[in-house]
Amino acid sequence: MKRLQIDAVLLSLIEHMGSKGSWCGEAHIQKACYLLEELFGNPLGLEFILYKHAPYSFDLSDELTAMRADNVIELRTKVQFYGSSLLPAENSQLIISMYPKTIKKFEPLVKFISENFASYGVPTLEKISTALYVTRKEDTDGSIEDRSRRIHKLEPHVTVEEACEAIKNIDLIIEEAKGISFSTT
Repeated sequence: MKRLQIDAVLLSLIEHMGSKGSWCGEAHIQKACYLLEELFGNPLGLEFILYKHAPYSFDLSDELTAMRADNVIELRTKVQFYGSSLLPAENSQLIISMYPKTIKKFEPLVKFISENFASYGVPTLEKISTALYVTRKEDTDGSIEDRSRRIHKLEPHVTVEEACEAIKNIDLIIEEAKGISFSTT
C-alpha cells in the first residue's frame, strides 16, 4: 500500500474509534492497529514487536508523527492533566477525498475494530493485544492456561487471572473476525 492510502485508513480508524468513545491517544491507536493487522492478515504492512507492555510499531509511531507534520492529524488535550488525543486536522479531508475506495475497502475491518475495542482503556487494550500476540506468535501448547502463564511471564504486572480473561476475550474475537471478508487484492 502507498503511504497516503495507509494514512487514509488510519484516519478512518481514528474517526471510527472516536465516534465509539475511544480516547484515541497514540497507545489506543497502536493497539487498535495491531489488532487490525494481526486479525486480518497484515493488510497495512506495519511491523509490530512486543515492546514494554504490549505490541508496538515503530513504523506506525513514525507514520503518526509524519501525519502530524503534514497537518493530517493533530494532538489535542481534551481534559487538563490527561493525555492527548489524536484527531483529524486541516489536511485530513484531502487524504480522505483522495482514497475513497481504500477507505470503503477497509471499512468492515475498521468498524469491527472500533465496535469491539473503542470502549476499552489502554490497560485493557494492552492485555487483549498481548493475548493476541501470545496466541499467534509465542510457542505455547495453545491452552488458555499456558498462554495465560506466558503473558504473565512476559508482562509480570498482568496477573495470570487477568491474562486468562484476556485470552478468553481474544479467542472469541478471533472467531468473530473470521466472519469478516477482506481481500488485499
